[in-house]
Amino acid sequence: MAKITASVYTSHVPAIGAAMDLGKTQEDYWKPLFAGYEYSRQWMKDNKPDVIFLVYNDHATAFSLDLIPTFAIGTAAEFTPADEGWGPRPVPKVIGHPELASHIAQSVIQQDFDLTIVNKMDVDHGLTVPLSLMCGELDPKTDAWPCPVIPFAVNVVQYPVPSGQRCFNLGQAIRRAIESYDEDLNVHIWGTGGMSHQLQGARAGLINAEWDNRFLDRLIAEPADLAKVPHIEYVREAGSEGIELVMWLIARGAMGDVAGSGRPPRLAHRFYHVPASNTAVGHLILENT
Repeated sequence: MAKITASVYTSHVPAIGAAMDLGKTQEDYWKPLFAGYEYSRQWMKDNKPDVIFLVYNDHATAFSLDLIPTFAIGTAAEFTPADEGWGPRPVPKVIGHPELASHIAQSVIQQDFDLTIVNKMDVDHGLTVPLSLMCGELDPKTDAWPCPVIPFAVNVVQYPVPSGQRCFNLGQAIRRAIESYDEDLNVHIWGTGGMSHQLQGARAGLINAEWDNRFLDRLIAEPADLAKVPHIEYVREAGSEGIELVMWLIARGAMGDVAGSGRPPRLAHRFYHVPASNTAVGHLILENT
């Protein structure tokens, strides 16, 4: 059967993608951030999955305010990098895994989670920046991402948004779906977005490093309790865009220890950096044991 061997957590700041695309990664401002992903890129090469299930949020690219699914799974054979107003990122197109994606949709819906099935959509920086951080610079004309990717978009842009508990429970349903797939696949699940930041209003520029690092501690050691944190705490402590962190709970809920089928995951890497374009950047790699 397919199995989840690791989960990856990372911020998906659009300016990070621009820094990579414009060759600015070694500038003084950006160099410390990209140094934090050097281990991760080697880890990715040493632990290349067969499929990545990537949880992210669309930024009014595939879904406008006219249509906002709470949870949407991409079942297409490929996904084109989106034009977010300044042209598509110069990265390879994303190859999907329609068979596994369709199986997950079937299984998760039968577990009473409503998913929107998307057979065609462009993917924005929420998905391509994490891939770039973990895989490095790639030439879209000659290179490809190391494996197929299943995009899983979560609405954390327009309220009402799903609770942390709902996301954590969904992660468990996704794990069950993947483990019921009748093919020997090594799957990674990624949770992206955050950490603390606010882009508008009187608190624009807010970063709460203490709260962020406590979130990382709890995500590793006490995820079930972390899932109970209400929306208002995310907004109060991590800013209006800090709510993106509920997506990390989907990935954490899919790990084996949550289901009682494994020991606590091994922490392979942890990184935190401030600032990156008015945003705190967090990153974890957890391996199932």
